[in-house]
Amino acid sequence: MKKPAVGKSSYDQVAPALVGQVSFADMMEKDKAAKKAIVDRQMALLAERYDLTAHQSDKVKMTRGKPIAVGPTAKLPAGMTFEMLAEMSAADIRDKGLFPKGYLPLPHPNHAAGGMLFPQHQINFPNKDNRQFARLERFDLDYDIPQEFLPEFPPAIFLTTRPDLGDVSQGKVVTLENFQDIFRGILNGKDLEGLRLLLTQFPQQQFNATADRKTNHPQGMQGVACLDCHLNGHTTRATHLVGDIRPQEHRRRINTPSLRGVNVQRLFGSQRALKSVEDFTEFEQLAAYFDGDFMTSHAKGVNRLDRSTQVHVMAEFQNLLDFPPAPALGWDGKLDPKQYGEDTPEMKGQKLFFNKARCAECHPAPYYTDNTMHDLQVDRFYKTQTINGMVATKQGPIKTFPLRGVKESPPYLHDGRLLTLEDTVEFFNIILELKLTKEEKAQLVAFLRVAVTVWRAEPRQRPDNDIIGPLTRLRSPSALSLSIISHPG
Repeated sequence: MKKPAVGKSSYDQVAPALVGQVSFADMMEKDKAAKKAIVDRQMALLAERYDLTAHQSDKVKMTRGKPIAVGPTAKLPAGMTFEMLAEMSAADIRDKGLFPKGYLPLPHPNHAAGGMLFPQHQINFPNKDNRQFARLERFDLDYDIPQEFLPEFPPAIFLTTRPDLGDVSQGKVVTLENFQDIFRGILNGKDLEGLRLLLTQFPQQQFNATADRKTNHPQGMQGVACLDCHLNGHTTRATHLVGDIRPQEHRRRINTPSLRGVNVQRLFGSQRALKSVEDFTEFEQLAAYFDGDFMTSHAKGVNRLDRSTQVHVMAEFQNLLDFPPAPALGWDGKLDPKQYGEDTPEMKGQKLFFNKARCAECHPAPYYTDNTMHDLQVDRFYKTQTINGMVATKQGPIKTFPLRGVKESPPYLHDGRLLTLEDTVEFFNIILELKLTKEEKAQLVAFLRVAVTVWRAEPRQRPDNDIIGPLTRLRSPSALSLSIISHPG
């Protein structure tokens, strides 16, 4: 067996431009010339993996009205169905190369370079003539996942301390210019100071004032803010590479997680197992911003936060960020039986979640996380391979993220490889070898959608079900009835 590769150095993030071996102008010219081929390669990979046609629900929406995308989107080998895959052993799927490509680890849009990368609709907000986030644009690279599969923008903000207020964002992107007006009379002075720091730009690996940067925007040279990625305390799914791994091709893509509900979480970072929000906040500034490299961080301007006067207040604000309201759930985090009868697809989906589908073994109620880490051993289903510069191999244990509010934060899994909830259910049906039926998978999706909605459903006792194509369409008079329709791919 071939020995796994190790890097030649642990200090491979020191770029030639940083030490004067190439000028910024020459580096930028070279990066711009290479951009189209790099972007085209990544988009070709996505087209090979997924049906990216926008199929959106006309019934199920995020808090501020964006319809959720409907899947599954992953393309299958010719002649193969999800049901056929679910009947096969891991070894058989691996040896025959049948694991859906869309469920393999997803590389960074330019894995060799990596770095923070923001969705184009965020950069162009509110419009191309008045781009509030133009400073976040990289001259060498564009984001890859289409907007239809990303969270709504800007997202709502809910506070644990003032649930009576609902969404306090006023439909705005919170900025240094408006945060005082938005939160006056709602937060105390300490929380406002924490929020100010979270909105303040600090130098970062790709956004800094040295010659080793990927921005030519004057404001971009000032750095990035915590709430650029965790916009409004949620996420835009801006992407990066995990900084703890070497060599570069073994680093994992990590899409920005939501900060909603961090007050009930006990581990932070997908694989780092940091033990507090304070640790996470400090770590981001000292290490993650600079790919875990001390040498470049000192050159680019590492921001050493004071633990007692700065980290503390930043964490205090983050701990106030709540999940979206879920009026379909009771105090125990489970469906209210007064709203959902035993025969409704949602209640059937909940029973599957806590039993046959085994979801609750890692995602127990009420917040749907066990606050630990698990290695799903997905590598049982595929051979080690290199994909656009990333080595897809053993992934190791990953943090169990909460599922409360899950429909608000697509795509799913730490690297965003699962574009929809349907893809997520199909993925786990294969790797956990559950052998769920088509109807059971549809019921599980129905539970995941309604269990986190901000709209109260009308009571439903008798669903009117009819079979359409490969999945079940679940119909009822309720305003929240679901149409889960499969499409090509």
